[in-house]
Amino acid sequence: MTICVLLLLSRLTPAFLPWVFSGQQQSSRYGNIFSVQFGSLTFVVVNGYQMVREALVHQAEIFADRPNIPLLQEIFKGFGLISSNGHIWRQQRKFALATLKSLAVNFEEKVQEESRYLVETIEEEKGQPFDPHYKINSAVSNIICSITFGNRFDYHDNRFQELLHSLAETLLLIGSFWGQLYNAFPLIMRWLPGPFRKIFRHWEKLQYFVKGVIAKHKEDLDQSEAGDYIDCYLKEIEKGDTTSYFHEENLLCSTLDLFLTGTETTATAIRWALLYMAAYPHIQEKVQQEIDAVVGQCRQPSMADKEKMPYTSAVLSEVLRVGNVVPLGVPRMATSDTTLAGFHLPKGTTLMTSLTSIMFDKNVWETPDTFNPGHFLENGQYRRREAFLPFSAGKRACPGEQLARTELFIFFVALLQKFTFQAPAAAALSFAFTLSLTRCPKPFRLRAVPRG
Repeated sequence: MTICVLLLLSRLTPAFLPWVFSGQQQSSRYGNIFSVQFGSLTFVVVNGYQMVREALVHQAEIFADRPNIPLLQEIFKGFGLISSNGHIWRQQRKFALATLKSLAVNFEEKVQEESRYLVETIEEEKGQPFDPHYKINSAVSNIICSITFGNRFDYHDNRFQELLHSLAETLLLIGSFWGQLYNAFPLIMRWLPGPFRKIFRHWEKLQYFVKGVIAKHKEDLDQSEAGDYIDCYLKEIEKGDTTSYFHEENLLCSTLDLFLTGTETTATAIRWALLYMAAYPHIQEKVQQEIDAVVGQCRQPSMADKEKMPYTSAVLSEVLRVGNVVPLGVPRMATSDTTLAGFHLPKGTTLMTSLTSIMFDKNVWETPDTFNPGHFLENGQYRRREAFLPFSAGKRACPGEQLARTELFIFFVALLQKFTFQAPAAAALSFAFTLSLTRCPKPFRLRAVPRG
């Protein structure tokens, strides 16, 4: 089956995670399925669209659980949407999907409103170079805050910015060498000092903030109307079903899950989009021509415009492909013995699906290593690609996919409607990235030149 890589503590290097992320290179050496041993962790990596689809779609019930990842277990205690399993997960996911769907009625309006605030804060830069990271994170986070907390925050709110920085550093540390080290040797690392200790300090700060929001919601709860996710959840708790897992600890973890996943991935995708537009001005110009023809300059974009904008849709899909924000998805665990590609995988096997191997597969994409919107165009119309899985697949695919697509489209179109993004004078743009739980561009600066 496999190449088994044993990394002992004395030989660990920060290059381990990038080694696994480079699925295309590893599959060419070891095949589409191989196992990796890392300290106390052993997992199987699968590469290629057919293999990933077999695991996540055809064997969806078998690979429906999450493995016991020490850091996440320490943080979530098996509750919430990301790390829970079995009946707890099914119940929480079903509730979250239904609630998000009911709250999505005015979701598009919230994104449109937030896009106005984002445009205004970028206008304040007056065409001078700036780092768009936290402006974009603030806008995207405000959407999930509106849905879960019922309100948004001013971009200059110091506490809000502190929370966003804590969230970003937490994700970076969880996916870092130190996070890997903790997961591989939890019994040792639990007693040692190190940068990973910040994860727990940041998480306590985030928990304290959300607990305060929940307490305020409990005081002000209106039984006749549910304005946001926390309201809906509190009403579910009040039903008093002793057989359910609706309680405040699950509410806390689910809310933090939504805050975490609803901010970082979409915001990272938008940052990649602006970086690629600045790097490929001819593509940016074609997007702007389509925006001018369909939306114009006098009204805000809406999702109804998307069907009439095949080129813009193709560009955004290509951003998700090349940006490759979540290269390995989130690990799955086999709930029973199974067979994959002729190899026996016992119950409890941890599975990692290399989305990188799909996004850059030369057998699927005409120019896999080039930013090419033509991958998603055919005769001038948008072309759906079966092997395009930026939100993973199967029963544990991203529950907020539709919300994320709405944010990505409206924010992107609103920004290119008002600005042309350029590299600062005498500065070269780089597609260098940082690998953690997400694949995000290294800090960069752009000029947002107002359009006439």
